[in-house]
Amino acid sequence: MEACGADWLHVDVMDGHFVPNLTIGPPVVEALRRVTKLPLDCHLMITDPATYAPRFIEAGASGVTFHTEAVSDPRTLCRAIRAKGVRAGIAVRPKTPIDGVLPLLDDLDMVLVMTVEPGFGGQAYMPDMAPKIVALRRAIGSRAVDIEVDGGLGPKTIRHAAGAGANVIVAGNAVFKAPDARAAIEELRRGAAEARAALV
Repeated sequence: MEACGADWLHVDVMDGHFVPNLTIGPPVVEALRRVTKLPLDCHLMITDPATYAPRFIEAGASGVTFHTEAVSDPRTLCRAIRAKGVRAGIAVRPKTPIDGVLPLLDDLDMVLVMTVEPGFGGQAYMPDMAPKIVALRRAIGSRAVDIEVDGGLGPKTIRHAAGAGANVIVAGNAVFKAPDARAAIEELRRGAAEARAALV
């Protein structure tokens, strides 16, 4: 599968209940797995991730990220996902504090900070989410936990997110609506690298 230089493929899964939109399920992930060796980063914006996470893993997900609001015992789900040999992530909506995530860092591979309200693409980046990224980066310390940012990321906003400490960037419209997707990805990668280098 031609990915225009992307490192991962981010797969947004929405059930029409947890968020007001409906997208794809395990069969699409299975079809993607057949045509790419890239990691499939599956973001479950669904009401019952504990039931469906194993199905996405069986379909070929390389990582499964879920929302804390959708589960009663996030630590158990993180451990179950990792036990299957894939990465476990927790997503934080704009109105959700990170307090509930911090005790789980030893059971996580990634924290996804949403910089838009989940459910629809094309929304504007919310710069006031940067303090969450900064606090997470500080709390993570030397742990091998990524900070992913999703929502409104483009050539300008990526520098803000990466400068706050994010090291995994999800880009939608900035790539898919660009005249040259490969060039757009390179521009985003360059902007993120320059912003992160300035932190050193």
